[in-house]
Amino acid sequence: MSDTEKLNDTLGTTDVLWNLTDLYSGTDDQYIQSDIDWCEAEAAHIKKNSYGRVAELDAAALLLLVKRLENLDCALTKLGTFSFLNFTTRMDNAAAGALDQRIHELHSKCGTETVFFELEWNQLDEQQARTLIDSPQLDAYHHYLEAMRRYRPHQLSEAEEKLLLEKEAVGRNSWTTLFDKVLSNLKFGEKKRTEEEVLTDLYHRDRTVRQTAASEMTEGLHDNRHILTHIFNALAADKMITDRLRSHTSWVSSMNLHNELRDSTVETLIRSVTSRYDLVNRYYHVKRQLLGVERLEDYDRYAPLPSLPTKQIDWQSCRQTVLSSFAAFSPRMADIAEKFFTENWIHAPVGPGKRGGAFAHPCVPEVHPYVMVNYTGNLRDVSTVAHELGHGVHQVLAASQGHFNSDTPLPLAETASVFAELLVFNSQLELLEDKNERRAFICQKLESIFATVFRQTAMNRFEKLMHEGRRTHGELSSEQLSEYWLSTQRAMFSDSVHLGDNYAIWWSYIPHFLSTPGYVYSYAFGELLVLALYGLYLKEGESFVERYLKLLTLGGSRSPYDMLQPFGIDLDSPAFWLNGLTVIEEMLAKVE
Repeated sequence: MSDTEKLNDTLGTTDVLWNLTDLYSGTDDQYIQSDIDWCEAEAAHIKKNSYGRVAELDAAALLLLVKRLENLDCALTKLGTFSFLNFTTRMDNAAAGALDQRIHELHSKCGTETVFFELEWNQLDEQQARTLIDSPQLDAYHHYLEAMRRYRPHQLSEAEEKLLLEKEAVGRNSWTTLFDKVLSNLKFGEKKRTEEEVLTDLYHRDRTVRQTAASEMTEGLHDNRHILTHIFNALAADKMITDRLRSHTSWVSSMNLHNELRDSTVETLIRSVTSRYDLVNRYYHVKRQLLGVERLEDYDRYAPLPSLPTKQIDWQSCRQTVLSSFAAFSPRMADIAEKFFTENWIHAPVGPGKRGGAFAHPCVPEVHPYVMVNYTGNLRDVSTVAHELGHGVHQVLAASQGHFNSDTPLPLAETASVFAELLVFNSQLELLEDKNERRAFICQKLESIFATVFRQTAMNRFEKLMHEGRRTHGELSSEQLSEYWLSTQRAMFSDSVHLGDNYAIWWSYIPHFLSTPGYVYSYAFGELLVLALYGLYLKEGESFVERYLKLLTLGGSRSPYDMLQPFGIDLDSPAFWLNGLTVIEEMLAKVE
């Protein structure tokens, strides 16, 4: 039995595997082919019946067309969910990879058939479009149709849109799949461990273990830097070309548009967070003293304080902790989360060929989401399970809005997950009576918040330099990317942590930069928003709970600005973001 198998056996995660039969019985399920055939035929029928006629449709006819498009997208999403989840736990399996690529190509093919709808809809004059949007018959799709028109200034011709869709299967999706394959198949150090196992050692008490893990991670990334650098450059160039074609004013404007946020809102968030980098510097100076070392190295960032509880937490204990914390806030929230455990909607063990990290993957309203974690039994992993189940609960609640309206903008999607983390943290903190243990536990939470707010913002600054550098200077070397990485990380830590040259290559393992460029500020957005919402919960009690669950139930049926209005939140106010940062400073003051 390997060390990985022993770990899974000890924690009780060996059999915590998701049941994908709720989607299809297996890769040989005959319904996969029949659904593929139906999608191709339906896309062709939709085009045949409606191409060139959107401007002629009344509200009733438009409703029928939108419903057909929604049903088609549902079928494609179900196929895509199965192929992705089937592949993500065995990325070394060629057949699983081939199926996933086939579904990507199906998406592109159907997209080229139906792209006419968005183009023709956005070509309608404002008065005609507004009359249809405001029609009672289309009330369920009011926001969907209205939000689609925000892309109007960035729309290309039909031929160009089709060409981009045709090439997508071998474009960004293909490059990100290659990246995932490279990372999931990398073996680090003499023991040939997975990425997840090595990164877990950065939280080890023994400094030598942490240093070894950092060295092994650096060596593995450095040995593959030529591949990783090429992937980063290819996708930065892909985004550069797309942004230029679509007339986006900055590298992050397309993400802001996707998130239904104004550029000014995001700029206010980033300015507010970077203005308080002093909090990071203050904290890590305190941590250095608590650890009793002369200088904090990059591999000491996540070192546990001596008083932090070290007991390994098995899967059943994790489950009980998370569900009881949810139940104390809302029994309904706990009931939904419990289904993920009882109905086998979670994949938990660590294993070769499995993608690193964690996620909650929405499916379609008729099925349910799935959660993937790599559970190694530490306190941080309990928080990760809570985080992903927060996403899962959100996705279950939002499903009531229907397929098109259930897709929540990314910043608000992070709200549910971070709120769930905070619930679990506070319930665990109440159980600790020893003063030193409480301080160490608060420190760990502060580090989690710093990773969410400050580190993700620093990574946003790295992305800015990378994309703007690619556009100004052309192909970027590994050394140039490393310089961008160190400069933005050092701006955050100042003199509190020594970032050595070995740390320079650590930009190269972060998948968000590739799959969803510009996305990472959503974490800071969600964390600071949660701190504000949690403050309201402490003031209002039970009356807040129903308003919060209603917020989650809305999914993507309204803009973030509209959904947060009942809470009195002004996303364009620097004071709002700075208030959230003040809450963090109050936690830091307790430690100091």
